[in-house]
Amino acid sequence: MSPSSDATATPATATPAIATAAHEAAVVLPANLHARPAGQLARAAAGFTSSIELEHNGRTVNPTGVLAVMGLGAITGTTVTVRAKGPDAEQAVTALTEILAAAE
Repeated sequence: MSPSSDATATPATATPAIATAAHEAAVVLPANLHARPAGQLARAAAGFTSSIELEHNGRTVNPTGVLAVMGLGAITGTTVTVRAKGPDAEQAVTALTEILAAAE
């Protein structure tokens, strides 16, 4: 007698992919990146779950720290690039570029 197999194969459960996105935007600063806009950037960046970076003149920083943002040394007329990767990347880039574009 041959053994009978009543077991049915169940398909492997696929782990759902976590939605991630990468976005980038460059802003020409209307004013120097001093304490007030740096503080606004840090507060805004801390509210997102995405990984965010600011780049200026070949230097990249995490914008959640005011001193790191100020340390970029970005001045009027120079370009700052905002990059974000994660589930709210588009919103993060939009929010930070708006702050940069409105710097006074």
